[in-house]
Amino acid sequence: MAFVWTIVALVVVLALCWRFLGAYMVAVYEGRVRWLAKVERPIYRVIGADPKAEQTWKRYASSVIVFSAIALLISYGVFRLQEHLPFNPQHMPGVESHTAWNTAVSFVTNTNWQSYAGETTMSYLSQMGALAVQNFLSAAVGMAVAVALIRGFARKGSKTIGNFWVDLVRGTIYVLLPIAFVAAIVFIWQGALQTMSGPAEVHNALNGASQTLPRGPIASQEVIKQLGTNGGGFFNANGAGPFENPTGLTNFLSIVLILCIPVALTYTFGKMVFNLRQGLAILAVMTVLFGGWLAMAGVAEQQGNPALAAAGVTSQPSGNMEGKETRFGTLSSSLYDVTSTQTSTGSVDSAADSYTPIGGMALLTGMMLGEVSPGGVGTGLYSMLLFAVITVFIGGLMVGRTPEYLGKKIQAREVKLAALGVLVMPITVLVLTAIAVSVHAGKIGPLNAGPHGFSEILYAYTSQTNNNGSGFGGLSANTPFYNITGTIGLLLGRFAIIVPVLALAGSLAEKNVVPTSQGTFRTDKPMFVGLLTGVVLIIGALTFFPAVALGPIVEQLSHGMFF
Repeated sequence: MAFVWTIVALVVVLALCWRFLGAYMVAVYEGRVRWLAKVERPIYRVIGADPKAEQTWKRYASSVIVFSAIALLISYGVFRLQEHLPFNPQHMPGVESHTAWNTAVSFVTNTNWQSYAGETTMSYLSQMGALAVQNFLSAAVGMAVAVALIRGFARKGSKTIGNFWVDLVRGTIYVLLPIAFVAAIVFIWQGALQTMSGPAEVHNALNGASQTLPRGPIASQEVIKQLGTNGGGFFNANGAGPFENPTGLTNFLSIVLILCIPVALTYTFGKMVFNLRQGLAILAVMTVLFGGWLAMAGVAEQQGNPALAAAGVTSQPSGNMEGKETRFGTLSSSLYDVTSTQTSTGSVDSAADSYTPIGGMALLTGMMLGEVSPGGVGTGLYSMLLFAVITVFIGGLMVGRTPEYLGKKIQAREVKLAALGVLVMPITVLVLTAIAVSVHAGKIGPLNAGPHGFSEILYAYTSQTNNNGSGFGGLSANTPFYNITGTIGLLLGRFAIIVPVLALAGSLAEKNVVPTSQGTFRTDKPMFVGLLTGVVLIIGALTFFPAVALGPIVEQLSHGMFF
């Protein structure tokens, strides 16, 4: 019953975020919110941006790439030189080059994949000045690209889609910073650590043992890792540890922070294209997919651990509690981790490696859909709109008409760009996984043999290429092979999708709106919702089912049952 009330509370809070945060973001990106104008204007002067000048899609895309490249180099330099920089009370040495490069790329691409333990690798300056900063900026980049695509649908006969620098600044200072500031106060109130003091030395007077407890500026990083759908934890235990996620309230607030902007952006989309029902249609598809995957994981984890059952433990009334916090339980843990993997967050409050095969499959395949339900901040919306373009193209083939979406004719160029954006991820994941299971450096990574070991490799590349960042566990990923090949997935999963999205935005912005007629396929009706849901599922199944069959499905069947 407690879980039912959790779901009810979550729906209510997200409904309020959808309406009010969504409307607020419309005002932010249209330039009608100016309460931080005295902060905003000096930033433009420093970076040399003209807030009144708009950009073509090519200038917008080049700005995204140049900004990300600069952020990547700065972050890499901080990691490598951290032993010579201030705010290093733990006396951390410089990070190895392959780990530093993978981590810099990971945080710049909003992935936050961590092949290391944060509390034993990164100094306070690295945590605050590189990782936390990129949590804000990479999230703002994703939101900016989504808004640029929305403008492409909303405008007609236009050569421009906005100004990246303006969108970046406004998303950061008007949306991310205020919410993160308030949420950080709540986390500190609930007991999350926030200190610049070094590690604490604890001495047990009873047995004479001593222990070193790592500490740091944790609450401030925790909230933006969730709000920006980043996911990288200060600690290796991430949201399962009480220093990051101390209470049930912070656990619930984490889920709200992860979902609020991706959900609210569907309202922003509907308002900016002057048809709120279009935003509701997109939200409906996201909700159906999210609900289905939550049910899959929840039911699987309630069944108990098959390994324990095989060992003779016949009663598991709480379900599969292996790898889960007793303060959260199976259902709440499933909700948290499904939320994390259905977005581009990757933070966890339980061990994915300890899930049942089908429970683990829910986390894995949720990412394989393209993280569109609801996806990350910005990335979820623009990825779903790529699927929407493909869906109306298929609908047009069915009825023999030139497909249209939001009054724009979808022609060969738009379909090719959408297909490229959709197929980059599965092709990259499958190729990298095939390489890893074929070479010695890849095969020695998994700590488990058979289908579970294959799942560990498949999960790692799926997580990185989807810019998710969660780890299945059981994979020795901090090696030159996995750091270098993972970086390929990180970069392609981010920029090989962003560039086609911006090119699509530019192409659509130049088109004029076609008047609706009796033959127009309505994209704000239940039929479109069903067709779009089917397209997402079919594309995901066609590309990944053979790989999933070799991993979690075989593992589950080896226990003599499916559910």
